[in-house]
Amino acid sequence: MDRDLKNPAARHPEKAHRADNASPRKPDWIRVKAPTSEGYRETHRIMREHKLVTVCEEAGCPNVGECWAQGHATMMIMGEICTRGCTFCNVATGRPDALDPFEPARVADAVAKLGLAHVVITSVDRDDLDDGGAAHIAQTIRAVRRRTPETTIEVLVPDFLRCGPEALESVVEAKPDVFNHNLETVPGLYPEVRPGARYFHSLRLLQRVKEIDPMMFTKSGIMVGLGEDRQAVMQVMDDMRAADVDFLTIGQYLQPTQKHHAVARFVTPEEFSGYEKSAYAKGFLMVSATPLTRSSYHAGEDFARLRAARQHRHAKV
Repeated sequence: MDRDLKNPAARHPEKAHRADNASPRKPDWIRVKAPTSEGYRETHRIMREHKLVTVCEEAGCPNVGECWAQGHATMMIMGEICTRGCTFCNVATGRPDALDPFEPARVADAVAKLGLAHVVITSVDRDDLDDGGAAHIAQTIRAVRRRTPETTIEVLVPDFLRCGPEALESVVEAKPDVFNHNLETVPGLYPEVRPGARYFHSLRLLQRVKEIDPMMFTKSGIMVGLGEDRQAVMQVMDDMRAADVDFLTIGQYLQPTQKHHAVARFVTPEEFSGYEKSAYAKGFLMVSATPLTRSSYHAGEDFARLRAARQHRHAKV
């Protein structure tokens, strides 16, 4: 590739301040092949042609080869520098550049060129902006709607922690098909894993979406293997259901570099299967719980199943 995508410290050496944490050897069930397909190269070309950033690259997603081979890329808008310093995340931390007013149109053009039936749009945290970038997210949703009206849109948004309620409202009013905001981990690990965020604020954000638009699908996810226990994961599930979250994702945390939070352990596929069964029993419409699950992994197929699950549930009532 044309830049070091695995190590943000290489691009921003002033941020490489954490002590080294050795990473344990990965088990066979989460090993993936390096991307080499023609489809992968074509997706990469389109992203560069439109000067777009993807979370697939910035976060070092293990599924990038599979997804990009199918032309599925998760657009990361508002730049590649985040104002937060989460210890699990491979996105660079620092002072972001000004927003690009032409970015929403470029995202829409890329979606059209890739022929996406479903697109996931995420962003860095922008605490430097009064609205956290909410208006820019809403503009991007509307740009995609104008360019490819048939494309369904999923947004994975920041927490808008330092913003007024109008920030969230503006995103919901733009009518994404899925509103996603990840809790990322259990509340007891927030101080060391997600120090700039607040667990109950994030829960309230998801709950508020349903209050504004009860029919909008909501989605949230966590990583496991950070040091949590099963009881804490069960409590997060209960908290999400109390906030009426429809779709839960659970995936294995993979340490991007030795400067990041250490992997406490690798959760087995059998444990993930147990989490999935428990989540469905708690009432989630859709659950994806596997070692390689990520927020946007198989998002299009999962959205189709999510809609079908709602229709089935309503038919039973």
